Amino acid sequence: MSRPLALIVYLTMAAFFGCFFAWPIWTTVRLAFEAPDHSFTLEFVGEVFMNPLYREGLLNSFSIAVWTTLGCLVLSVPLALLFVRYDFTGKTLLNSLVLTPMVLPPFVGAIGIKAILGQAGALNALLMNLGLMSRSQPVDWLGEGQMTGIVIMEVLHLYPILYLNVAAALANLDPAMEEAAANLGCPPWRRFWKVTLPLIMPGMFAGGTLVFIWAFTELGVPLVFDFDRVTSVQIFRSLNDLSDNPFPYALVVVLLLFSTLIYGSSKLLFGGANAVGGGRATTAREVIRLRFLPGLGCAAVFALVTFLAVVPHLGVALLSVADDWYGTVLPRVLTLDHFHDALGHELTLGSIANSLKYSVAAIFIALLLGIGVAYINVRTRLWGRQLLDVMAMLPLAVPGVVMAFGYLAMTRPGREFDWLILGENPLLILIIAYAVRRLPYIVRSASAGFQQVSPSLEEAAQNLGARPERALWRVTLPLVAPNLLAGGLLAFAFAMLEVSDSMILAQQAVHYPITKAIYSLVMALGNGPNLASALGVWAMIFLTVTIAGASLVLGKKLGALFR
Repeated sequence: MSRPLALIVYLTMAAFFGCFFAWPIWTTVRLAFEAPDHSFTLEFVGEVFMNPLYREGLLNSFSIAVWTTLGCLVLSVPLALLFVRYDFTGKTLLNSLVLTPMVLPPFVGAIGIKAILGQAGALNALLMNLGLMSRSQPVDWLGEGQMTGIVIMEVLHLYPILYLNVAAALANLDPAMEEAAANLGCPPWRRFWKVTLPLIMPGMFAGGTLVFIWAFTELGVPLVFDFDRVTSVQIFRSLNDLSDNPFPYALVVVLLLFSTLIYGSSKLLFGGANAVGGGRATTAREVIRLRFLPGLGCAAVFALVTFLAVVPHLGVALLSVADDWYGTVLPRVLTLDHFHDALGHELTLGSIANSLKYSVAAIFIALLLGIGVAYINVRTRLWGRQLLDVMAMLPLAVPGVVMAFGYLAMTRPGREFDWLILGENPLLILIIAYAVRRLPYIVRSASAGFQQVSPSLEEAAQNLGARPERALWRVTLPLVAPNLLAGGLLAFAFAMLEVSDSMILAQQAVHYPITKAIYSLVMALGNGPNLASALGVWAMIFLTVTIAGASLVLGKKLGALFR
């Protein structure tokens, strides 16, 4: 790519991020600090901390995030240690199942958890049948206010993010550091606590930060559990009262402030740290081949965690085929009618078409942007190219509910971008929102592809008379096409199941994407939850096939997209 064209692409990317990343955030921040007479005020943000209802929402959100992060650490660190240090039968297959929880949005899995852990759920029915629980006093496993259920769902959905980061940090750790401690007589547990843990802390903190922010700002799961006393749901409930009420904007700003502080602290404390203990490993780690019984134990640990992670999926699958499931271990009557009804329901058919339309257009835009950002960052020496890469990756750190609310604020009547709402159709803004939110997957995939392809191939084409743009189109892009395909597939699949943007930006049933349709069905009477579960099973199958296809293309590099 010629330098003038690269500069044009750079400026175009910068303008896009300015308009559709920085501007929606700035619009929300400005309205949170703007008094009715357009003067600066801290009254609204201050009221968030003074109002008992808002303060309780923040404390509950913080508690959910803390317990979720701790739960993910308890699950992911032992798994990562077993995977990196030992070889046992079934290791490759079991490791590939780690991403299983990510094939279903957690708020859909919450439907299954409610069916299993509710007072009239499958677990209580099993304990009653075994005589371990009184039928007159069933245990409420989800707890008052449903916070326990929310934490369970978040842990089972998010632990793979932390696992991938910890496993990567352990794999890059120089084993000479641990061997030196062992030679000095340090026992294994003390060696892990004093040597290994401090060296992998950057990876743990990076993954833990993403988990914490995700759980802190989660919208879908609290909505399904009908738990309104968290900040994200308080923001969602206030969508119909934006014109004269500044407090929703103040809530979003406080949510953004806490998320930014957490993310900034992660970068400040560990951004420049080297997780491998002083450079690349000087020696390769010797993986210990376990005998049959110890190996079976390691495999059992992986299998147990995977089973726990798929319990919500099993609950959704059973609910999708249940004609009567109340107070029994398994449904009394099974039927496939819900699948037929789900695909024939006017709400679900329209939502599937809408999601396909939004996602295909979004991924087309994201591919153009991602290729441009990756090429400029890897292949050029333009000033500020790293900043462009950081901007493209920031949507992973900025809460989805914050971005969605920012888009809603800047497209309200009379605002700068109100033309993006076509009448009352959020088509354009949903496409842009999906593209921005899923851009990081494509940028990372494209960057990996460009790094693997030698620039000398383009130079050879140019020496034979090809223009730089033609060399890029005919030589480089075909070589990085597998990476683009894998990143695009993942981005498309997760765009199809996007929660925050779909819940906030789509206000009318005719424009609902799949996730908003599932939520509407869950809240409906009658067989609504069964239809929602059937639609969730279709979503699981779709995302499973997509991730499997992407893993075949990327192999071990697939995990890097989630780190």
